[in-house]
Amino acid sequence: MTVAFISARARRAGVALGAVSAGLLVLSACDKPTPIATVTIGTDSVHSEAACYQDGKSLGSQPTLQKCLNDSPGKTVSVSLDDPIHFGVDPSIAHNGWTFYVEGQRAEAQPNKDTYRTIQAGQFFASQTGTPVRAVNLSIVETSDKEKAVVGVWNFELKQKS
Repeated sequence: MTVAFISARARRAGVALGAVSAGLLVLSACDKPTPIATVTIGTDSVHSEAACYQDGKSLGSQPTLQKCLNDSPGKTVSVSLDDPIHFGVDPSIAHNGWTFYVEGQRAEAQPNKDTYRTIQAGQFFASQTGTPVRAVNLSIVETSDKEKAVVGVWNFELKQKS
């Protein structure tokens, strides 16, 4: 009877190759996480991944943007009107530029390229009709100069403290 023996070195190499192959297979099944946007009030922070994001590529048409803006807020933040709200975004978002949308409407003319901004909460609760506003949906929207399009949307809800 003849038995083919494989050396210990060859077995170890085979096991290592198998482990590397399995690791690559597992990694290929994972989605790359989206960049994070952060809202901070005092010492409380909330972080959110994007409601819509396609790895830095255009989200497409205006109806797609409206659908993303109307998605339920990822996080809710309670604020007083005189609270400063600190907004932070990943450097990749800041590199392209980002702006605010309030209740689905663009709130700023030009995108901002800073990674950090502070705005008084009262500015988001101003009503055109004089009716008190208790909560607003706030979206951070990443734009792309290169593609001249929206590439990401992060949704938050700001609620006035009672």
